[in-house]
Amino acid sequence: MEISGIISALIIGLIIGALGRLVVPGKQHLPIWLTLLLGIVAAFIGGWIGGMIWDAFLFVLIVQVLVAAGIVYLADGMYSKNANTA
Repeated sequence: MEISGIISALIIGLIIGALGRLVVPGKQHLPIWLTLLLGIVAAFIGGWIGGMIWDAFLFVLIVQVLVAAGIVYLADGMYSKNANTA
């Protein structure tokens, strides 16, 4: 991956994180900075998965949003349990 691809994945990851948060129903307990960080991770993972299946931009973007939603959902569940026990 070239440096331009990494920079674009970081920028798109911030947007993906926000979209992933919107896709998950209900109230999230994650701070916004953690959601955006998870979006960056999801952009790399979803881009890799989507690129392996079908290398079309819209398809990869949809996979990235779905991965972000899944990661935000799982992280929110773990974060809210930790917040309640502390």
